[in-house]
This record gives sequence, structure tokens and C-alpha cells, in this order.
Amino acid sequence: MESIDRVTRRLKLQNLRVLDAVVRSGSMARAAGELHISQPAISKAIGELEHTLGVRLLDRGRYGVEPTAYGRALLRRSATVFDELRESVKEIEYLSDPTAGELRLGAVEGIVAGLLAATIERLSRRHPRIIFHVTTALTHNTLYAHDLRERKLDLAIGRLTSSTEDEFKTEVLFNEQLYVVVGSTSPWARRRRVRLAELANEPWILAPEPSILGSLIAEAFHASGLEVPRATVLTFSLPIRNGLLASGRYLTVLPGNVLRFGVNYLPLKLLPIELPIKPRPVGIVTLRNRTLNPVAQLFLDCAREVARPLAEGK
Repeated sequence: MESIDRVTRRLKLQNLRVLDAVVRSGSMARAAGELHISQPAISKAIGELEHTLGVRLLDRGRYGVEPTAYGRALLRRSATVFDELRESVKEIEYLSDPTAGELRLGAVEGIVAGLLAATIERLSRRHPRIIFHVTTALTHNTLYAHDLRERKLDLAIGRLTSSTEDEFKTEVLFNEQLYVVVGSTSPWARRRRVRLAELANEPWILAPEPSILGSLIAEAFHASGLEVPRATVLTFSLPIRNGLLASGRYLTVLPGNVLRFGVNYLPLKLLPIELPIKPRPVGIVTLRNRTLNPVAQLFLDCAREVARPLAEGK
């Protein structure tokens, strides 16, 4: 292969975009339609890349086109290049108009309905032209290990664990406790004293396992010397939980940030039960070697501000 400097001077960004489109679509014809160029132009772009690099980038078979090991390596590194270009354009837009911009955020539903929604509301009032793209995931691993790593998100908010990989940078916003909650019409809502053991045979709405929330709930029951109750409903969905709680029949466990920010309008009652588990840290996760764009930095500052009462235990 030629020297790295000579090769990089001859590489064209448009050809890299063509390669990405072909691999994603699995077909040169579909890539041509997506990019609104002719199929011969697609073939020419791929040929130029392969000639410049001196390796085959695609395998063409009966069932479509797949990247070779060389093609996968090139696309993996190219994703960073295109991401940095996008961030540069965003920063230029922000510098020309600090009240505008776009931000890609990710969180699990327990954070989306609480802290994330409250932060977006406050920041949007200050900067109404910012556009927020919110991704909701079932697990934190999906956000961290996939969406952040693939640069599909600017940042994620969620529970932090000791297994968070070194490539990610974390900042703790607050330590979160879990609470047992019922609807205000529930007979349990009138009790001044309640033991967790008394609730074992009640209809529970619980988070599925394996999940961080599901594991924490199981830990709370086991620490109390109890088996995890049989759930009547297993779901991550807060709207489903909230709707069922309003009937007064069900019990559930909700995170503190949701109770503070996400269900103010609902007639709920916290039961006087202290779950025997330590509060877990909730915070911001970003890629360690990726510079946050100015709008992301605005969001981070606002999230710290919104989370401060929880961090101070108020």
C-alpha cells in the first residue's frame, strides 16, 4: 500500500458515504436510489476506493453486497470522521445563533419521564429553538454499549454501574432511592405503618428481569428476608403503571426522580416503607474522547441544575 499520507489525500468523503450506503442497504441499486445518483456512479465510487486502498472492500454475492474485513474497518473509523464533521457544523450553527441547535439524547423510560423531561422543559423555555431527539431504550446497556459507541447519541442519562466501560465518561448527578407506591384510593394509602411482608400477596406491577430496576427490586425483597412477590403485571411502561395505579388495586416501585418530576398530576401515595437497599447513582454518560458540542454542554449544565434538589436530598 502507498504511504498513509498519500492514501488519505486521495480519499474522497463522498466515496466513503457511498460505501456506507451500499453496506447499509445491501445493494448498489438501493444505495443509488437512496443517494439519488446512478448505479454506474456507485460502482465507480467503490472502484476508486478499492483502487486507492489496494484492497477489496465488498463481497458481491447472489444475495447482495457485504463488507469485507477491510470494508468493516474502514466504515468503523469513517463513522468517527462523519460524526466529527456533523459536530463541527453544529458548533458553527451554535456560534452563529446560540439559541438554536439539535441534541440527541438517550435514557430508559424511568429517566425519560422524570429528570430528562424536566431538564428538556427548562432548557427549552430558555432556548426555544433547540430541537431534542430523544431515544428511549429498555436497558442502559443498549444506550451505552450501542448508541453512544456508534455516536448515535450525544449523551445518555441513566443509572451508573461499576461495569461502565473505560471508553465512557460518567458524571454522577444524584443518588436515587426507590419507593413503594400505591394509588390514593388504595386501602394501603390510609395506613400509617406498613411492613413489606404484608404486601407479598397484593397485585404488584414490577419491572422485568434482567434489568437494573428489576434487580434492585429483587434485592430489596431479599434483603428483607422475603421472596420477590409474583407480579400481576410486568412492564417498563410508566403510562401502563400510572393507569393501573389510579385504580387503587395495584402496588409498584418507582424511582425518586419519577416521583419528583414525572407524576405530579397523579393521585399517588408513598407507603411508609424504607427499602433496605442503598441509593444508586444516576448520571450523565458520554464518550470519553469526544468533545461535547455547545448545545450538549448547555443541556449538561441544565441537568445539574434540575437534579440539584435530588443531590441535596430535598
